Amino acid sequence: MAHVIDARATLVNDALDGLLAASGGRLARLEGDPGIRVILRAVPEPGKVAVVSGGGSGHEPAHAGFVGPGLLSAAVCGDVFASPSVDAVLAGILAVTGPAGCLLVIKNYAGDRLNFGLAAERARALGHKVETVIVADDIALPDAKQPRGVAGTLFVHKAAGHAAEAGESLETVAALARRAAEAAKSLGIAVSTCTIPGSPRSERLAEGQAELGLGIHGEPGVERITLPRASDLAHMMADRLSRAIAGADRLALLVNNLGSASALEMQILTRAVLATDLGRRVRLLLGPAPLMTALDMHGASLSVLPLDDALERALSEPVPVAAWPAAVRIAPPILRPVPEGLAGETFTPSHDAVTGARIAAVTKALIEAEETLNGLDAKIGDGDAGTTFAGAARAVRAEYDRLPLADPAALCRALAERIGRAVGGSSGVLGSIFFAATASALADGAAWPTALGQGVARVQSHGGAQAGDRTLLDALIPAVEALRSGDLTAAAAAARAGAEATARMTRAGAGRSSYLAMGDLVGVEDPGAAGVAVAFAALAEA
Repeated sequence: MAHVIDARATLVNDALDGLLAASGGRLARLEGDPGIRVILRAVPEPGKVAVVSGGGSGHEPAHAGFVGPGLLSAAVCGDVFASPSVDAVLAGILAVTGPAGCLLVIKNYAGDRLNFGLAAERARALGHKVETVIVADDIALPDAKQPRGVAGTLFVHKAAGHAAEAGESLETVAALARRAAEAAKSLGIAVSTCTIPGSPRSERLAEGQAELGLGIHGEPGVERITLPRASDLAHMMADRLSRAIAGADRLALLVNNLGSASALEMQILTRAVLATDLGRRVRLLLGPAPLMTALDMHGASLSVLPLDDALERALSEPVPVAAWPAAVRIAPPILRPVPEGLAGETFTPSHDAVTGARIAAVTKALIEAEETLNGLDAKIGDGDAGTTFAGAARAVRAEYDRLPLADPAALCRALAERIGRAVGGSSGVLGSIFFAATASALADGAAWPTALGQGVARVQSHGGAQAGDRTLLDALIPAVEALRSGDLTAAAAAARAGAEATARMTRAGAGRSSYLAMGDLVGVEDPGAAGVAVAFAALAEA
């Protein structure tokens, strides 16, 4: 798999230089030995307790991204997924520790415990006051003697950083950090593993599978499951977290993107978690955001922390660190009514058996063709054409009992309104234009074929496409022309032939295809034209 790097051997150093360059002078770096990778504040505060953390790289923005007032004093960075050396950790301690002392926040991995632990011993031998806190928040294996330290570590960073910023003693800072570390619980889910830059990708999950209870280094999860709906997944994860914090009624929730989950997915998961019994106990929400990632892993983790007054104050305090998500207090959503000006025409429902059967057949066919049409669109676009057609079909189906089936002009106006409101993008508005123009022609006394032709003409006028431009019109125009004979079977055949012809076209004059090279288009039917063919085939068979 390709990665945007110069060389695998220097990628961590190069990345830290990029972080430093983009910090606006807020951060500094120790220099002199390329194996010692320590990011620290440009303006030190020697009179306060230093909070130092770190570990393997690949978890960005953790840990270097959280260096700043109210958070970390320094972050020590190892190679990808590898603990930094003892010397590197010691360098970080010595660079930021003054008379007030230093707290090391250590994730519970063997390499981190050994290297940070020995560095602490060496710093103490040099006369420095150093305390350590181990974070072991992962609940993937409830009976594990050594749970991993994962995203719950960030609660500890914030608690310790807040206390240190307030000028508290090392003992007080360490006590608050340990309370957070002992109480924090986390659980992860992913649908793909991560890819280490410079290495080939290894796939161990089939389509539709997910791993529950996995760590942040690409290691397999505790369970391999069929990925459920977001709401079911949220209940599954929330139930396990609830058992780990039984009795806590005031919680902080951190929703962490493990690397490459989309913002839409993360927002959906957040909504679903907040709707659970666990979610209803959440007082503070952090995220959703990529905070402690696993390179490009497609997944998320949930971390919860039972709150007391001190921890709630610590998490709520803003910090001037861009990567840190401000904690928000959960409040009921604010909903306002749709403006009255959007209210459409009121239609009187009526019944017509033939028309009703045809609408039912078309909507059913478009819904069933959703994946097929998405597959075509994925080859030349964003893979959602089938979902767009199916969305229009579902919107019409939902209004079926309220449609004026016996009044053709009113029916087309109703279809224009329903499709225009329910479906976005160009397809929705073009469908609305088509049916609105058809309705107008029918109201003026035109027969169905002529009225549909007016609809096509209006789509061409507004959309700018013509026959041969490799759009849905290449199926719609011949189908409507064939309808003039009154033969639906002929119209369906014309639509299918028009759709198939788009795969042989050597140019694309409009639509998304016009942005692509012809080498990507040859042999692929236009998904819009294919959708029109599906609709006319269903009409012919109804």
